[in-house]
Amino acid sequence: MKKSDVIQRYIPTKTPLPKEHVEVFAPSNIALCKYWGKRDKELNLPINASLSISLGQLGSRTSLQPIDAAEDQVLLNDLSVDNSQSFAAKIIAYLDLFRTADSPRIRVETNNNIPTAAGLASSASGFAALIKAIDQLYGYALEPQVMSAFARMGSGSASRSLFDGFVQWHMGVREDGMDSYAELLPAQWPEFRLGLLTLTEAEKAVGSRAGMQRTLETAHLYQSWPLQAAADLEKLRSAIDDRDFHRLGQTAEQNALSMHATMIASWPPLLYWQPESVATMQQIWQLRESGIDLYFTMDAGPNIKLLFTADQQQAVEQAFPEVQVIAPFANA
Repeated sequence: MKKSDVIQRYIPTKTPLPKEHVEVFAPSNIALCKYWGKRDKELNLPINASLSISLGQLGSRTSLQPIDAAEDQVLLNDLSVDNSQSFAAKIIAYLDLFRTADSPRIRVETNNNIPTAAGLASSASGFAALIKAIDQLYGYALEPQVMSAFARMGSGSASRSLFDGFVQWHMGVREDGMDSYAELLPAQWPEFRLGLLTLTEAEKAVGSRAGMQRTLETAHLYQSWPLQAAADLEKLRSAIDDRDFHRLGQTAEQNALSMHATMIASWPPLLYWQPESVATMQQIWQLRESGIDLYFTMDAGPNIKLLFTADQQQAVEQAFPEVQVIAPFANA
């Protein structure tokens, strides 16, 4: 089933006249229970459910403006991107899903305040912001579940970036994928902290999409991944409900390392870690042995995200002076 076939069920046959200008923001997110592997590549349908925490004010701000031109214009962080480049081509192809050929061309401006394509989920916030902007531009007034499912068609993790706080992305079973969407969990945890350690801002040599497919096709270890992910998600839900940070941190760290183990077991081996990544892991383990309640998680990239609570923040900042601390529930 094609993306366009699904989307056309939810939007008017004739594209509405667009507004003059819209601007939106969507936060990036970090998965505590990872999404890794697809049951449908076209629709970005996951093999397992996942759970994330948003990054507050870190993410993507996107504006859309109709223009009198023959082609769309795409800008990333105030720099023009040629439409033949992958970044622009993906955005334009996504826009085309929501408009007819005779609709006005669009100027798309996206500004990320996180590194692009370095394992910090910039594509998640980018496509979440894009679908929010499209919805406003054409006045579609999509339901949150539908918008989340549409965001997932751009980038799987984007389904979770429509919301702040803890978010669960349901795996779904339908062929059209419309039961595979994310929803906000009601839990609030004001003391919860994330620490971003940007060890490198270099773009990944192998993107997440290609990495998932390689793992799925070549790693025998992957066979156990869906079962572990399902069990980990339930542990995380329980830990969040109980505010049991030790159980949450332990589960999230093991989940991340298990995902990376399946990548390393792929062929050719897929290793996103850099020497600095391993050194940082070892430092975290040493700090934990010394009594600091600190855990980590990693997405498909070399950068590490620290998990801790407010009472540990001073010790964490002393150990990692370069850390960027985020309080996801600061505005709750």
